[in-house]
Amino acid sequence: MYINLILRTLFMYFFVIFVYRVMGKKEVGELSIVDLIVSVLIAELIALGIEREKESILLSVVPILVLSIVQILISFVSLKSEKIRNLIDGKPTVIIKNGKINFKEMVKIRYSLDDLLTELRLSGIKSIDKVKYAVLENNGQLSTFLDDEDYPLPLILDGIIDYDVLKEINKDYKWIINILKKKNIELEEIFYAFYTSGKVFIIKKSELL
Repeated sequence: MYINLILRTLFMYFFVIFVYRVMGKKEVGELSIVDLIVSVLIAELIALGIEREKESILLSVVPILVLSIVQILISFVSLKSEKIRNLIDGKPTVIIKNGKINFKEMVKIRYSLDDLLTELRLSGIKSIDKVKYAVLENNGQLSTFLDDEDYPLPLILDGIIDYDVLKEINKDYKWIINILKKKNIELEEIFYAFYTSGKVFIIKKSELL
C-alpha cells in the first residue's frame, strides 16, 4: 500500500515538472489569471491521482495533458492575435497619470483606493503627486514610474499599432509610418516598438531568432 503511494507520488512529481517545463511557466507572481486557473486545476488533479490508489493514475494524467496542450495552444494563438490576447489576459491599466488617479478605470477593474495606496507604500512612494505613471499589470502587480523616470510607452506589439499610445504622445499614424520608412522597416516585421525620451526603439522579429 505505502509503496504504491510513494511510487504514485514520485511519478506525479516528475510528471508535473515535465508538464510545467513544456508549458514554460514563470514564477507564481508572474502568472496570468488563465495560467493560475490551469495551475489550480493541475494541483487538484495531482491530489486526486495520489489519493485514489485503486483507480488508474491515467485518470489524472490524461486531464493534465489535455490542460497543458490547451494552454500551449492558447499561448500560441495569443502571441499571434492581439484581440485574443486582450480577451484572455486583459490589458495593463493606467491607474495614475501625471499624479492624478484614474478613478473611472479603477471602478471598471474593481481596484480599490486602499489597494492602490498599499502598493504605493510597499514601493516606498509617499506622495501620489510624485508618480508620473502607475500601471496595473495583467498579473495584478502595480508598476510605478516617478517624475524623474522615463516610462516606455508601447507603440507597436507584434506588428499592431497601439493608437491609444499614439494619442497619448500627441502623434498620429503618419508619424509612426514615416519613422518606419526612414528605418526601412515594414510594420509586419516589428515584434515590439516603444517610445521613451522622445525616441522610438524597435525590436524586429528577426532579432529574436
